[in-house]
Amino acid sequence: MTEVVVTGLGATTPLGGDVAATWAGLLDARTGVSALSADWVAEHEFPVRIAAQLAVEPDRDLDYIELKRMDRCEQLALIAARQAWRDAGLADDSVEPARRGVVIGTGIGGALTLVAQHDGIRTRGLRGVSPQCIPMIMPNGPAAMVGLEFRARAGVHAPMSACASGAEAIAWAWRMIKAGEADVVLAGGADACITPAIMAGFVRARSMSSRNASPDAASRPFDADRDGFVLGEGAGIVVLERAEFAAARRARVYGRLAGAGMSNDAHHITAPDPDGIGQASAMTAAMRTGGLTVADIGHVNAHATSTPLGDLVESATIRHVFGDHPVVTAPKGVLGHLLGASGAVEAIATLLSIRDGVVPPTANLDTLDERIELDVVTGAPRRTPLTAAISNSFGFGGHNVTLAFSAP
Repeated sequence: MTEVVVTGLGATTPLGGDVAATWAGLLDARTGVSALSADWVAEHEFPVRIAAQLAVEPDRDLDYIELKRMDRCEQLALIAARQAWRDAGLADDSVEPARRGVVIGTGIGGALTLVAQHDGIRTRGLRGVSPQCIPMIMPNGPAAMVGLEFRARAGVHAPMSACASGAEAIAWAWRMIKAGEADVVLAGGADACITPAIMAGFVRARSMSSRNASPDAASRPFDADRDGFVLGEGAGIVVLERAEFAAARRARVYGRLAGAGMSNDAHHITAPDPDGIGQASAMTAAMRTGGLTVADIGHVNAHATSTPLGDLVESATIRHVFGDHPVVTAPKGVLGHLLGASGAVEAIATLLSIRDGVVPPTANLDTLDERIELDVVTGAPRRTPLTAAISNSFGFGGHNVTLAFSAP
């Protein structure tokens, strides 16, 4: 049976411009949320004036031409992919292009470019629109740019499943390797859409926290006083390899992507099924396909966005599937909600928890909702040996994805 291992990690997030800084920020519960200073926030009198913006701007890692030709979400995907490729110790001749794949999802896509080009045509006419407009706004843009960079001829795919996109991309990459279609796949997610139209949409949907006076305390997963998520931006990419291929080149292995589960609620376009049937199906499928049992899972990295209903449904489902024994954390307390990138960045965090035997605390969890009966880490990181853990990602449209990781 083909096994799939993780050999490279890359990320740029509100906590730092790479994996090391992001991981350190998670362990320190150092928030990436801050007040927005853009003119449009005051101009439109937004009731939500906070977000989790990148800690390091793309111009540190990309040249002028790359910045001009790519939307921000494409820039972030390429930055994280380059990090992951280097981290895996891969060279250009390490794997045949015909055996290289890319799967990168996004929840929104090139929203910043779309808004800018719309403004351009209104003010300058046709000349106000970039010749690169279409490649910059198309949802497969992040995957396509990375695929071009790394000559991924085995296939380049771009799943869009809202906030589950990054995790679903990793699941599809796992399937590619299992099916014998590729030996190495760059997989993950990217999103960057802190812009008026997207912010306004989430505001109108009443999904976001309005704690403008205290940005660092706004995202409160599982807390009794939570009032919504905080919009963020970022990217996370992993290198997945066929285990035999990684062993042959003596690659350093972070862990094994043991299994993956995907399902759909078929219940509501934005609200989760209150019975958690689809979420439970994804969690059990991840264990089943990974040859794991409930007793093997020592840690759950929860999707937990800090919304009143979403956190409650997920917590009840985790308890239903696993009981109260896994150690649970919710990274969005400091990361904010990175939309299509969240599942990939949190998959990286889950792997590092297994590697280091430590689970980051859930920030801003002052009073656990009395209806949530889980062992949620708060205050300080929890030292605990782990052999297997899962990471949950759920998205508008009823998408449910669970990734199951185990130690090398």
